[in-house]
Amino acid sequence: MGKLRATPRRTLDSFPIKGTNKIIKPGDAVLMRPPEPSKPSYIARVEKLVSDARGHVRVHVRWYYRPEESIGGRRQFHGSKEVFLSDHFDVQSADTIEGKCTVYSFKNYTKLESVGNEDFFCRFEYNSKTGSFTPDRVAVYCKCEMPYNPDDLMVQCEECSDWFHPACIDMTAEEAKRLDHFFCQTCSAEGQKKLQSSHAASKHSDTKVGTKRRRR
Repeated sequence: MGKLRATPRRTLDSFPIKGTNKIIKPGDAVLMRPPEPSKPSYIARVEKLVSDARGHVRVHVRWYYRPEESIGGRRQFHGSKEVFLSDHFDVQSADTIEGKCTVYSFKNYTKLESVGNEDFFCRFEYNSKTGSFTPDRVAVYCKCEMPYNPDDLMVQCEECSDWFHPACIDMTAEEAKRLDHFFCQTCSAEGQKKLQSSHAASKHSDTKVGTKRRRR
């Protein structure tokens, strides 16, 4: 009996997404079709593209997890467009790719003027076996000492420069948007003195209010 000939495989530099005019390459972030139509698209980073002799293309991916897919689940500070780069590698048919998306660093995401449907951000790597994150600590803000959620409106103290959620300082979002000046409880006395001594020399508001980004 003759030996079976090994199926030749070749690594591709790029691949056109079926039904679109978009091209994917290793390193790109993609949306992949989930098994159940009712679920949101899976998000993955393309590691490698491989074609066999029949022209079937397989994509080697590293999955991004949404917060609700992690062991601890979604928490208050997780943004609606936040994903975690996991240690879960997989191989899928390239036909399951629905489109391209962009996964920004947290810093670059917060600089966006507007956020599109295909825009996401990642600030943690996630170990799917242990449920641990890297880094395991990030900066916290406000009286509630929570990490920053870019979806939430926050107001900045003019004295200490810390940021606060309106609800944590007994204020509504609308009241926060109307502020001309804001000093937190710790800085209030000193801040008011400085404000009075300046006699409001400039009518320009120095208070910074971070509002939720627009969705494209």
